[in-house]
Amino acid sequence: MRRRQFTTGAMVFAGAGIWASKARALSDSDAASGVRAALERGAVAALGLLGRPDGFLGNPKVRIPLPGALEKAAKLLKATGQQRRVDELVTAMNRAAEAAVPQARELLVSAVRSMTVEDAVQVVRGGDTSVTDFFARKTREPLTQKFLPIVARSTEKVSLAARYDAVAGKAASLGLVKKEDADLEGYVTRKALDGLYLMIGEEEKKIRRDPIGTGSAILKQVFGSLK
Repeated sequence: MRRRQFTTGAMVFAGAGIWASKARALSDSDAASGVRAALERGAVAALGLLGRPDGFLGNPKVRIPLPGALEKAAKLLKATGQQRRVDELVTAMNRAAEAAVPQARELLVSAVRSMTVEDAVQVVRGGDTSVTDFFARKTREPLTQKFLPIVARSTEKVSLAARYDAVAGKAASLGLVKKEDADLEGYVTRKALDGLYLMIGEEEKKIRRDPIGTGSAILKQVFGSLK
């Protein structure tokens, strides 16, 4: 039996610039497999970049700062000779994110492998944030629950963590900090996930630009027809 050809989906992908009209027709399964392979590679690569020392702290794209008005207040503290205390807290927040991120691998890979053809088309059509949107929709809630205790264990090692909650809570009551950012564990967890999804998107863009360089036959087939 001949495989059902990727008709409507193929037109969508071609319109998005993923493969040319002259490319060999692909089955639904082939096309979706190509997208899954790209996202899984991107997710694993992002985990490798972030889940190591300075993965967050040393990367300006994802480095976790103090939120809102607290960042401005930190500049004043530094001016009064208390830079070390501020640096300790910022370092602790980023180290907590670096410790939590490797625990995301199972959920991210599971989300990719279970994606449908419709999911794959939506990812391609969705523009620059489509990958971030996909992973956030599928994994943000369970990863939040997974990250929170890891972040808590990491930040409680620094005495300033409790002080953060008190100061941020006061700032939130004055409208200087978002209420959801007044809790250190919750704030770091959200920023860690934001950074993770951002870097997955960055890695996926690299694969789109150079699918042949990945050495994967299916990625060459699906993404490489314009090369």
